[in-house]
Amino acid sequence: MEDDRVEALFAGVEYDIMELRMREPLMQRLMHEMKTHLVDKFEELVAKQPKKPFLIYDDMIYTYKAVDDMACRVANIARSWGLKAGDCVAIMIQNEPSFVYTFLGLQKLGIVVALVNHNLTAHSLVHSISAVDSKALIVGSGIELLDAVIDVLPNLGKLPVYVQGVSQQNLPVGLTSFDDLMRDAFPLAFSPSVRSGVTLTDTCCFIFTSGTTGNPKPVYITHSKCLRNSFFPAFLINHNRDDVMYGVLPFYHSSGLFLGIGATLLAGSCLALRIKFSARHFWTDCRKYKVTTFAYIGELLRYLVLQPKSELDGVHNIRAAIGGGLRIDIWNEVKERFKIPRIAEFYGATEAYSALNSFTEKPGAVGRLSPLLRKFDPDKKMLVRYDVETAAPIRNEKGRCIPVKVGEPGLLISKVPDDLLNKKLYKAHSKETEKKFIWDVFVPGDVYMNYGDSFVLDKEYFVYFHDRLGDTFRWKGENVSTKEAGDKIGLLPFIEDVSVYGIPMPGHDGKAGMAAISLSPNARLDNKELQEMYAHVFKELPSYARPLFIRHIPMQILTGTFKNKKGDLAKEGYDLDIVKDPLYFLDHENKAYSPLTKVKLVKFMKSKL
Repeated sequence: MEDDRVEALFAGVEYDIMELRMREPLMQRLMHEMKTHLVDKFEELVAKQPKKPFLIYDDMIYTYKAVDDMACRVANIARSWGLKAGDCVAIMIQNEPSFVYTFLGLQKLGIVVALVNHNLTAHSLVHSISAVDSKALIVGSGIELLDAVIDVLPNLGKLPVYVQGVSQQNLPVGLTSFDDLMRDAFPLAFSPSVRSGVTLTDTCCFIFTSGTTGNPKPVYITHSKCLRNSFFPAFLINHNRDDVMYGVLPFYHSSGLFLGIGATLLAGSCLALRIKFSARHFWTDCRKYKVTTFAYIGELLRYLVLQPKSELDGVHNIRAAIGGGLRIDIWNEVKERFKIPRIAEFYGATEAYSALNSFTEKPGAVGRLSPLLRKFDPDKKMLVRYDVETAAPIRNEKGRCIPVKVGEPGLLISKVPDDLLNKKLYKAHSKETEKKFIWDVFVPGDVYMNYGDSFVLDKEYFVYFHDRLGDTFRWKGENVSTKEAGDKIGLLPFIEDVSVYGIPMPGHDGKAGMAAISLSPNARLDNKELQEMYAHVFKELPSYARPLFIRHIPMQILTGTFKNKKGDLAKEGYDLDIVKDPLYFLDHENKAYSPLTKVKLVKFMKSKL
């Protein structure tokens, strides 16, 4: 037994030594970067390299000086509105240069920027804007964005709304052209003293997560956290001044903001943009713009693998990719087919202040959690046993959490530093965020954060993603709140109760949405209701949150605490050999949820989901 413990302690020790050697100089550099704000770094670069390309978009090159001129105009406009440091402005802009210069322009004044998901509509959009006490809303170009805002304008009260990409004469009453304001504004620079009172522990921006209340939840992102997370590409792939990063992940997400804009500014490099990810144009863009690094999520790489093979697949300048969610089943294919020298995986959560990083290219691994590395880890990350139904840690007879063994799925938790618990930021956290805190984990008084995801350790302590737990699942690169989707579907008068859950889909990362519905007394589920349900989810839910399948069950099965019991339903999924309840699929051709048969299922799986 003693020999087994010694062997376990030293398993993978060569990887421990390598990682510790790599960490030290990188951590020293990070500590140096953490002495300033991201916008300060931008202004330093403007002074140092004004003519260097900063952004490439639609074959146009924007230098650091050109972006600064636009950002200064934004700052002058915001100042004319009477805004000051600490005020909040919501922006809903796609991946285009206007997002970058609008964000940086507001940051010049110390204004907190709320990054609203541009896919949102209806109630979710209104909630996001109002949840952060926005003083104004700036909407990017695009008819879809404009239509979404016009639909909810009566619900925004007196909030001023400014629209990019259109002149005043083409806007309805109640909206103001931001382009007209930009045309008349001067690119005069502000002294950094206007934001001198903004500290690194103050809020830089809000990023919205799916939430467990049924509404998008704003997460406070401090200036220090923004800097720390933006350092990942330098930390893991040595992203530097000579690199060109390809940014196709949405900027309203942590990955898009930090690995795209943030990483570019910390390195003083160049960022090539596309307004929306396109698998067909990905490699063409990379070759055209001489891209050397790119950020990904697993779904993105799977879309690339599904493209027809080409003799040009490996013809590019890319030396490294960084991201999360690249599953082991396609890792080697991505690396070998596309000739990518280095792939760096990591795992993090928007609300958390710790992450898993993979310094070695172990296929599928997002990092390591060895006994030795834990000695040097201030966050004390750990995998513990959990209840599958509640996604909560299981306690032993002493009320303490139980670490898992090698090969056993465990819930990821990390220690909340004692000095951070008393800061105003954590006092300001919503009750929903505080629910992620776990108290008295291993000793009385310690506090850990529950990430809500489970992982597995191998014999060398490499960590592999296992499952997303609780009230959210991931589809098309987005986190879906099961409560939000269920609440919206439940508004239909013929539905009594709804359980929404995610189910695995062959050839896709994440899980697709499925809703088990029970009907109100005397209600029917005929063509009329199925068409109404289709129209309803298209109006009320963003595309990624619309259930692909509906299961009509007689009544909901409840747990002992009266929550919908979804585990067995999720396991059965859409298996027509097991499920005897009526099943329906999201039928775009007939604009309805249509009855699912084996023939239709095969055709549906081959369609663009």
